[in-house]
Amino acid sequence: MIVWLNGTHGAGKTTTSALVQQLIPDSRVFDAEKVGETLMDITPGLPETDNFQHWPPWRPLVVETARRVLDYAGGTLVMPMTVLVEKYWREISTGLAQHAIPVRHFVLHADQDTLRGRIEGDTVMGPSAFRLAHLEPYAEAARTWLHKEAEVIDTTHLTPPQAARQVAESLRS
Repeated sequence: MIVWLNGTHGAGKTTTSALVQQLIPDSRVFDAEKVGETLMDITPGLPETDNFQHWPPWRPLVVETARRVLDYAGGTLVMPMTVLVEKYWREISTGLAQHAIPVRHFVLHADQDTLRGRIEGDTVMGPSAFRLAHLEPYAEAARTWLHKEAEVIDTTHLTPPQAARQVAESLRS
């Protein structure tokens, strides 16, 4: 099974995924961003883009990597990854379904002011124009399709351990 933690930057996906992994027996964290980083390392580089998710190989490689890891190790993959383009989500979720891999899709949500404050106050990555630029696309995706496709957990007033417990409890029910 895959537990997909979606949401924009600052929602708490990375921190929460590590905590969710601790609450789910036989689980591992697989950050699909690493697939994008591999594509970014190709030299000479692939066609210029502002987001590796726009490269057509990224989506099927995420599916294939997840499938292969699950075939090899079994258990559950906890995947923290922002996907805001509905077409891309459909490609990934359909690809996983074709391999009979169940997906529980969660969106970690927070209001725009909270997200902005978290991004601007991030002491690990520092403030990021890239991350801030995704706030409006996230809001648009949330309004139009994303929140309908997932279980939404509002992290505005939750600690990461509280959010992780909500995910784990939802998985048990």
